[in-house]
Amino acid sequence: MRIVDDNISEVPRHGKPWNLLGRLREHPLARVGPGLITGVADDDPSGIATYSQAGAQFGLNMLWTMPLCFPLMAAVQSMCGRIGRVTGKGLAANIKAHFPPFVVVFVVALLVVANTLNIAADIAAMGEVAELVTGMSRHIATLIFTFATLVLQVFVPYHRYVGFLKWLTLSLLAYAAVLFMIDVPWGEVALRTVWPRLPMNAETSTVAVAIFGTTISPYLFFWQASEEVEEMKGGPPLIEDATGSGTELRRLRWDTWSGMFYSDATSYFIILATAATLNAAGITHIETAAQAASALQPLAGDFAFVLFAAGILGVGLIGVPVLAGSAAYALAEAMGWQEGLERKAGDARGFYGVIAVSILAALAIQYLPISPMKALFWSAVINGVVAVPLMIVVILLASSRSVMGSFTSGWPIIMLGWIATALMAWASIMMLLSG
Repeated sequence: MRIVDDNISEVPRHGKPWNLLGRLREHPLARVGPGLITGVADDDPSGIATYSQAGAQFGLNMLWTMPLCFPLMAAVQSMCGRIGRVTGKGLAANIKAHFPPFVVVFVVALLVVANTLNIAADIAAMGEVAELVTGMSRHIATLIFTFATLVLQVFVPYHRYVGFLKWLTLSLLAYAAVLFMIDVPWGEVALRTVWPRLPMNAETSTVAVAIFGTTISPYLFFWQASEEVEEMKGGPPLIEDATGSGTELRRLRWDTWSGMFYSDATSYFIILATAATLNAAGITHIETAAQAASALQPLAGDFAFVLFAAGILGVGLIGVPVLAGSAAYALAEAMGWQEGLERKAGDARGFYGVIAVSILAALAIQYLPISPMKALFWSAVINGVVAVPLMIVVILLASSRSVMGSFTSGWPIIMLGWIATALMAWASIMMLLSG
């Protein structure tokens, strides 16, 4: 499915210079769907901090978590995308239609709070990294990133804005490139990926829980379902018009699984890079992504440092819009407001108001006596509380014929969904007990 404005692709190549945006959006990358952006948003600066801490603290012995997470996160996201494409409605709208009112109120309220706190941690990390790389004040950098993100989301239509997001997904390649700058014991890497040596104690459980909670996140569920609706461009949902359903569902399946693989492989590379450098040098404690980049510089060199830092900024510019956008979709659908990034700001005031308030509130946290890491901790707690019931709801929706008609998810995906739910339930319990 092409996500382009056909009028732009017809701009002549002679006369005026060829439109750069048109060129970018004619590239094959422009045809990739929401799965890629969703996957990359999962590796936001807060996620990078978590993976970096895992590598620094436990070395190669936390690599096993990523092969385990991949099929589980892909299955859940696949169900969310399928719900959006089949019903033509986002996740919150479907919950509102098929569950008691308190369910959508509970889920959406916690999601908005958690996302705002997560945005605060992300933009703080981006400001720190910009200061490290350029010498610019972190507060000025944070203001620039915040308002650039807000202006793009509010004033640039989705079919144009999404092209920038897709090109930013290439920033994740920086973490694969870092591995070429350092010495990696590949034989040991292969062994520890399937046979880790870990002490069974509270510290191990805490980091494993943090990885699972970071990788399988509620805000991604809402984003992918709603972006599948955006991709329909006002066309009928599959439950009303099954024409081309086979092609559409194959596209959705490939897009989601490949996007989650890209995300999961990158997380693996981050753990590996920090394990092979920081842990090997005896540095075992990292609180932020910026600290990881800074600690990497004397060990792996300036180029590796710049690559790692560039990756943080690139994924931050994706993660913040996805966090704000998912909260806006969820609240607007729950309230029955006009919603969608393709709409003009004046036609969806409530929707864009949520985006603006969540981003500006996150910015305000930077100037309050609230640690961004504390904000991230409470975001993780809230996500842990909401993830399990929300995943149960997603599975019930995706497997219901009254909701999905003949397009229910198959039993292998449903089974993986239940396994993911059980894993997240364990993670949430362990997190609350350890906190």
